[in-house]
Amino acid sequence: MIGKLRVTNSLTRTKETFEPYNPPFVGMYVCGPTVYSDVHLGNVRTFVSFDVINRYLKFSGYKVRYVRNITDVGHLLDSGEDKISKKAKLDNLEPMEIVQKYSNDFHQVMATFNALPPDIEPSATGHLLEQIEMIKKLMANGLAYESNGSVYFDVTKYNESQDYGKLSGRKIDELLNQTRDLDGQDDKRNALDFALWKKAAPEHIMRWETEWSVGFPGWHLECSVMSTKYLGQQFDIHGGGMDLKFPHHECEIAQCNGAEGHDPAKYWIHTNMLTVNGQKMSKSLGNSFLPWQLISGDHPMLSRGYSPMTIRFFMLQSHYASTLDFSNDALNAAVKGYAKLVNGLRVLKEMTFPPEGPGQGEETQVAQINKMCDNCYHAMNDDFNTALTIGHIFNLLKKVNSLHTGQLGFEQLGKSTFDRMKETILGFTEEVLGLKQESTINGENLLQLLLEEYKNAKETKAYDKVDQLRAKLKAEGILVKDMKGSIDWAYEE
Repeated sequence: MIGKLRVTNSLTRTKETFEPYNPPFVGMYVCGPTVYSDVHLGNVRTFVSFDVINRYLKFSGYKVRYVRNITDVGHLLDSGEDKISKKAKLDNLEPMEIVQKYSNDFHQVMATFNALPPDIEPSATGHLLEQIEMIKKLMANGLAYESNGSVYFDVTKYNESQDYGKLSGRKIDELLNQTRDLDGQDDKRNALDFALWKKAAPEHIMRWETEWSVGFPGWHLECSVMSTKYLGQQFDIHGGGMDLKFPHHECEIAQCNGAEGHDPAKYWIHTNMLTVNGQKMSKSLGNSFLPWQLISGDHPMLSRGYSPMTIRFFMLQSHYASTLDFSNDALNAAVKGYAKLVNGLRVLKEMTFPPEGPGQGEETQVAQINKMCDNCYHAMNDDFNTALTIGHIFNLLKKVNSLHTGQLGFEQLGKSTFDRMKETILGFTEEVLGLKQESTINGENLLQLLLEEYKNAKETKAYDKVDQLRAKLKAEGILVKDMKGSIDWAYEE
């Protein structure tokens, strides 16, 4: 890593020099999806952003343990609705069938966008015992209480010695004034108290028996338990979308402080929201589209479909903490930018330094290229600034194109500089940014073109060419079938 990595910490609201607890090991926990519906683009943007962070830390020599959970417990929403149970009843399925279906869909979507899988992907239902133990510890510490079979975290009591709201910057008095009357509110001592264990209503499908009641754990609890189980009581990075900052992450901090006496994570990183033509992306506004719709173009707001790598490239053209605005113009510009990138990569991969070429290079060219390479590191060290990094990669690709057209000679670079340029471009593009070349060539169309050429050669009695084409196709496992009045093909047996 060239230079020091600096990260914007949501907890301190400052850009800090990244110093892991136990270098070179880095523990990173990202709140994963609740699996009851299709993956939305906000999920994709968040997990692609953390995929790049994971990739760059590993690229820089850190040993990373990346943990991303699956929320498979049907937690109650503000409306009192459990969406996993609701979906299971509607489809006449077991809740875990719903969980498995949408977990599989989520993994497929993330693989489509070339996101590496996490090192550990724990589920809430797989860690119920640990969640119950944390509740008991919070109760023993006087920060949780049982009421009518449910257990709540006492925010007011906690705030006597700690600062509830320090992550989101909210004040407890203001929060109390803004709190709405919700289901189960009468069981709480204070309006801000949140559920650690919720007594299940008769119609609630997902339920487990404890000393307090037959019920289910609170939403905030699972992440506190799973992050600290796999990364230790204090780890490096905790992340998610900015919508999780309050109350989810705020409650996680309170739970961990209440149980263990300290914050769980050193750095908190949040990705920003999505907009469409300057408006917040929302189902209610009718401007929300799913990943597969963006790929297929099957949405009235889209002029066409876009390939997964084009979409990933588009997302990485903005810093993770900035708003990402979708528009047809911006996406079409990304198509051109991505094509320019992969064309440069194709040329570079075929390019080798001449065996007898001089090894020193001209001082000016060597200095320029080395600075461009350094700039790729500096940009990623600047709070994982993928937008700046892409700009520096394009500057390097200009040198590649100049070599390709002969405007720049290999002797002007020297072998070591050429090798560094090639390693930097490929490393940052493919390993760090996770952008890979997508094949847009239709093999079936190419085969039909060759068969048409074969047919024309046969009709004009160009038998040498007929034999040549037949041999080339056979080498690719294709047998040409001469039939009466037509030409067909078959796989070679």
